[in-house]
Formats: sequence, C-alpha cells, structure tokens
Amino acid sequence: MTKYELWQKAKMLPLLPGVYIIRNKAGEIIYIGKAKRLRTRVSQYFREGVPHDAKVTKMIHNAYEFDVIVTQSEFEALVLECSQIKQHKPKYNILLKDDKGYSYVKVTKEAYPRISAVLQKEDDGAEYIGPYTSSFAVREMVETANNVFRLPRCNKKFPQDIGKGRPCLNAHIGLCMAVCSGKISREMYGEAVDGALHLIRHGQGEILKLLRQRMEEAAEKLDFERAAMLRDQINAIEKVSRGQKVVRSSVDEQDVFALAASATAVCAAILRFREGRLVDKREFLFHDTQDVTAVRNELLPRYYLEDSEFIPKSIAVDQLPDGWEDLRRLLEETRGSKVQLYVPRRGDTAKLVEMARTNAFERLARESGRYAREQKLLDETAALLGLRQPPQVIESYDISNWGDGTSVAGMVVFEGGKPKKAGYRRFKMQTVFVNDDYASMAETLSRRASEYEKGGRGQFAVKPDLILLDGGKGQISAVRKALENTSLAAVPLFGMVKDDRHRTRGLITPDGEEIQLSMHKSVFSFITSIQDETHRWANDYRKRLQKGRAYASTLQNVPGVGPATAKALLSHFKTVTAVRQAEYEELCAAKGVSKRAAKAVYDYFRQT
Repeated sequence: MTKYELWQKAKMLPLLPGVYIIRNKAGEIIYIGKAKRLRTRVSQYFREGVPHDAKVTKMIHNAYEFDVIVTQSEFEALVLECSQIKQHKPKYNILLKDDKGYSYVKVTKEAYPRISAVLQKEDDGAEYIGPYTSSFAVREMVETANNVFRLPRCNKKFPQDIGKGRPCLNAHIGLCMAVCSGKISREMYGEAVDGALHLIRHGQGEILKLLRQRMEEAAEKLDFERAAMLRDQINAIEKVSRGQKVVRSSVDEQDVFALAASATAVCAAILRFREGRLVDKREFLFHDTQDVTAVRNELLPRYYLEDSEFIPKSIAVDQLPDGWEDLRRLLEETRGSKVQLYVPRRGDTAKLVEMARTNAFERLARESGRYAREQKLLDETAALLGLRQPPQVIESYDISNWGDGTSVAGMVVFEGGKPKKAGYRRFKMQTVFVNDDYASMAETLSRRASEYEKGGRGQFAVKPDLILLDGGKGQISAVRKALENTSLAAVPLFGMVKDDRHRTRGLITPDGEEIQLSMHKSVFSFITSIQDETHRWANDYRKRLQKGRAYASTLQNVPGVGPATAKALLSHFKTVTAVRQAEYEELCAAKGVSKRAAKAVYDYFRQT
C-alpha cells in the first residue's frame, strides 16, 4: 500500500485506545505502538506535511500495511504493547542495549592471586565471578576491594619477584601491602584475598563482622602485626562507606531517570541506588531521533517490563511519561507492592535527577564527536566502493584450517563503524573435509543465507549492507555462486587482499578489479581493523578446538578413557591440570564419568 492509501485506511480507525502493528512489504513487523485514540495517532504517521525525525521517517518509508487491536482501556493497551514488543522485538522500536555487555570479576590461579575486572571469560584456568550486567558496578567493586585489602596491581610476579627492588608508590601511600618487600606471608596474603572476595560477594556488613572477629583473635594471640593489618582493613571499609554518603539516596531502593537530546540522538541516564548507595549507572543511546518525549514514553515500560529488570519502590524521573498512572499501576502489579513514580521538585532527590541529566548530556557530548567521525568514515567507504548508502552493518568472514583437513570460519560484525561483538559467530565445516578455502567460504555464506531465510535469531535475523571476505577473486566467485537465488544475493561483496608482508593492500571487486586503499588513509585503517579482527576471531576458534583436541588426546592416554569420557571430564573440569588435581570423589561427581573411569583417571595421574 502507498503512503496515501495507508492514510486513507488510518482515517477509518476508531477513536478508541489500542495497539497498532506496522509491517513492511515482506510482512515483517517493524513497529508496535499504543494509542489513546488509534485514528489520531496512526494517521499522523501517513498524513502529508507532518514532520518526523530520521528514525520515524525510515520506518514510514518501509511501512506497507498495518493492523490494530482495540482494547477496553489505555491500561490494557499498555500491557498488550509491552507483551507484543517483547515477543516480536520490532526493528524500529527502541532497543534497550547499552554498550557494556557482561562483566566479570577475575581471580587468577597462582600462588599470590590477583583480582581484576574483565569484560569476557577466557580459558586460562582463572576463577570468574559473574556475569554482571554492569561494568560500572564491577569496576567499583574490584577497585574498592583492592584498595581496602591493599592488594598489588603491579606487573610483578610473586613469589619470584619478592625481595627484588624497592616497593612502589602504591605501597608508600597505603594502597598496597608491599608483598615484594618479603614481609607479607602467603597466609596473610591469602586472608586478604579471601576478605576482598567476601566483600565483593556479600557487601560491607558481613565482612566487617568477620574482620573484627579475626582482629580480636589475633590480639588475643599477641599477633599484633596481623591485628594491625586487620584494623587498617576495617578502617578502610568504614572510610569507603563514609565517602559513599556523599552521593546517596534517602530511599533504600530508588532509580533516578533523566534524558537529554542532541541534534542526532537521545541519551537516557539511569542512576540505581540500593540500600541508599549508588550501585550502578546505565546509559542508553538512541540515534536518528531528537524526540525525547517519545523515547521517554517507550523507555520506562520497556526498561522494567521487557527484561524483568528489578522494580524499586521509588522511581524519580525528570518528567512523567504520558499515561504514567497506568504505568505505575502496571509496575505495582508486577512488583507486588506500591511503587512511587514521581518528579522531585526540590531536595536531594531533585539534585540526583539533575546529576543523571548531566551524565546524559556528557555522554551525548562524547558520542557526538565519535558518531560524526564514524558516520563520515562510512560515507567515505560507500563512495570508494560505489555503494548507494553507507554500510551500517558490515559482516566479514575468514577461514582458518589445519593440516588434517578440518576448517573453521569466523564471522565478525561492524555496526555503525564499531565492532558488534554480540553479533560475532563461528562455523565448523560440515561438508568440507579438505583444506579448501573456496569451498569452506562457500559453505559458510550458504549457511549464513539459510539462517537468514529461516528467520534466524540475533545477528542471523539481520541482512548486512556489505559482506567482506578474507581472500581474493577465488573466494568471491565461490561465494557469489553459493549466494545465487538467496536473500543475500544482492548484498555488495568484496574481498580483502594482503601484500607480501601480510598487511592489508586493497579490496577486490566481484569483477576481479582491485581497489587500492593506500590513498585513502581512513578507509585503509578501517578495512585493516576489520580484516585483523576477523583473522583473530577465526584463528582463536581454531586454536581453542586444537587445544581441546590436545586435552582430549592426553586424557585418552588413560586406559579405559575414551572420547566421550574425555569430553565429559573437560566439560566439567575445563583443563587437564584440574582433572589431574581432582580427588576421586570429585571425578565421580562429573556428569558422564563412571566410577570405574574415575578410578582409572585418579590412579593414572597419581602414578605419573
């Protein structure tokens, strides 16, 4: 249907509350909204002369038809809208994804363990606590724990570096216990690490009781050095607690919302207070819109109801959303108790709202420069490659193989000029059993197209704007043939070629022509970063598989242990070292490992 036909259809709608569902020409749901009066709201989209921001303009351009569901009340429309958005996740509804991902607390496995905040787990034998959804909270927890218990953060290795050189500045200012001095026993260090982890896991209340008890025990045993260290740890925790009162909420459970807008985006900042203390800050960016009211109206219900976010007893906002009474009622029904949703006019909470707004403006200021640079880079890339539009979603592929004919592929995604790690995927070849990069690349892209056509989830549900292959004309020819008559056949396709020093040289077109990048410094750097990241991702997968095979092969040297048992042991213990050190009862507890096999493994590693 044309825009005029959609407007004519919208004029026939009733002036009743309900939910409207907009679809594109392929029948896919691209937007879901609610309205107090369906006719008024829906007709605004398609009536000529009504101004819209960039995001809504794109949605209208892709709209082909719409349906409506009439409800008895605005409250029912709100409930239905939330459930429908959660089920369908339409493209033009706001996506509540910040750029933090999951975070972990890492505890290394060594004589003197270190504690740090990391963004992803690795197969390195370390202990990982998490995942946590807030990198802010993880960094704060780790920094506080390291400071309170004066754990080292330098690059020295202990016990190898004990006694070598003088203690660093952190030791002199009281932020490190100076293990390198040789005055700290391994037992005392272990207690400090245990205390730090206890603080991270359970908070300040429990660890203070434990430390006071240990201090009294040390004093009774006349171990005054240990008692003094414990006293300092207690004082440090209490000092941190006093410092946190500078930014506190008078309500135990409270979220504080504020939004800000620039010429190209809206940012929402949320400060989360628990037990009156600031425990997290989250920020969400929405590009191609300046409509703060529309974002606020959709953000608040989505934030709490779509992903089952904890609903606090008090929510302070810079401005109430439309239909806020219905939203409060729905929040109260979901929480099971009263929820205060309000705009503070004065006092400390009003200052906290202003603080959230300042954070939102600061994020927009930082983002505007970066976003402008990335958009300019995508524009330059499109011009160089002859693309109609800047490629907002770029997928890149590389093959990695080893001598026995086994091949794997890595797929990385760049969205808006930045890596989108949530979209990365890996493929293990299913039909290619020789070292044939052309065939492996063809299988990989064929499977990618198949996943898209089946309505795949996550990145597989997205149609890329540009596909890059690590390779030349041979890879392109194989992939073009594999993508014939698929939904990805029309996606622009280029190969990335390297010079004799294995550095990015240029791009190969489907016709075999090479586009030199040396005269386009920014595009050259951009394509190089994509190629390097794709190569790293594919090689990392191959190395992990090789490592797993090596581990499994080692375990299969044990009489009575076959591939299935070896796989079960590695799945449970992660490393051969952990299997070697496990007790018989621990081996028996592993799923898929018989008592007979456990006894064989236990005896084997005790004899070797």
